Amino acid sequence: MKAMIVQFRRGRHTYKPGHFIINVSAKSRKDAVKFVGKEVVWKSSSGKEIKGKIAAPHGNKGLVRAIFERGLPGQAVASEVEVK
Repeated sequence: MKAMIVQFRRGRHTYKPGHFIINVSAKSRKDAVKFVGKEVVWKSSSGKEIKGKIAAPHGNKGLVRAIFERGLPGQAVASEVEVK
């Protein structure tokens, strides 16, 4: 299943480089809970893969928070990831 990276997980003065907010096309928080624990893979244009895991829902609109093993580059924002 394809999903979209929305943004880094961040606060007003800081951000967390390994944490990303992902849109998995869920309509509500209840739907987003079903994705917790699933594996996420981001592929670069050169074919490199960085793996992560969906940790928790984020907010009430169906977004989820994913934690990647390594931080993703800034170009990853607004790109697709694969949810397995």
